[in-house]
Amino acid sequence: MSRHFDQADGLVENHDPATHKFVFNQTMFRIKDPAKSLAFYSEILGMTLVKRLDFPEMKFSLYFMATVSPEEHSDWSTDSDERMVQTFGRPAMLELTHNWGDEDDMNVKYHSGNDDPKGFGHIGFSVPDIDAACERFESLGVEFKKKPNDGKMKSIAFIKDPDGYWIEIFTPERLPEVLKAHL
Repeated sequence: MSRHFDQADGLVENHDPATHKFVFNQTMFRIKDPAKSLAFYSEILGMTLVKRLDFPEMKFSLYFMATVSPEEHSDWSTDSDERMVQTFGRPAMLELTHNWGDEDDMNVKYHSGNDDPKGFGHIGFSVPDIDAACERFESLGVEFKKKPNDGKMKSIAFIKDPDGYWIEIFTPERLPEVLKAHL
């Protein structure tokens, strides 16, 4: 069953056909304050809240954020059940989980995965122009972990969301030159 992967060969042809319609749907972050997190992901990173689910008995809410183009936006259903099917059938969403009352508890802080013990690292956003995006982030007061010209790997930035999760920012066309210098 297990194989050693040295290269990115056999991209699809070696996959079990039973998995060909599987969709990577979401990554979940626990958030302290939904107002701050929703504002960050929508206003700073341009994501859209596509579905909110509240669970009163368990006292938590889920907020599903996605990058949605203006053309795609008009295709979203206003019917709650259909919207749920659309939400859970699309790729690459961010699920923000809020446990009610955390926003008022000064002791609540979530682990970003980048402090000891290390685990989760970051999510990534592709942008057309990393320099322009980072100038915008800076003007909006976004906290940086790394700016594009800092450190050994140039042209890659890391910003932090309100809970301290890292977000890698990069421009795809600039990655080959950056990565080749370190391979």
